[in-house]
Amino acid sequence: MIKSDLLTRLIEFIGGIIRKRNGKLLAINGMEDHIHLLVTFSPKMAVSDQVRDIKSLSSGWIHDTFPDRKQFAWQEGYSAFSVSRSVVPKVVAYIAAQQRHHKKMTFQQELVSLLKKHGIDYDERYI
Repeated sequence: MIKSDLLTRLIEFIGGIIRKRNGKLLAINGMEDHIHLLVTFSPKMAVSDQVRDIKSLSSGWIHDTFPDRKQFAWQEGYSAFSVSRSVVPKVVAYIAAQQRHHKKMTFQQELVSLLKKHGIDYDERYI
């Protein structure tokens, strides 16, 4: 679980990872069980490799920095979507409003809603 005392520092750490890889962090916010990022990644590295590194490096940092959180682990999967520059302000606002969204729905409900809204097929086993 990502508690609020950890979230602020985690956001800074993840931003550093992205910058070191020539990416740009446009927005980030999170809840206890997940985070949302809006990122421009360098095209020299696959999205899956970027996500793997962010998850690996950040979980290692959490274990080293917060000894009481040795059990922390990211989920196995992730969701990634490309967005047009024209909708970046809407996505930034959406990410900023995570706490409000999750008063109404769970992460799983949110993900299914996004997938359905954009006509993306999905397998319930991976939600």
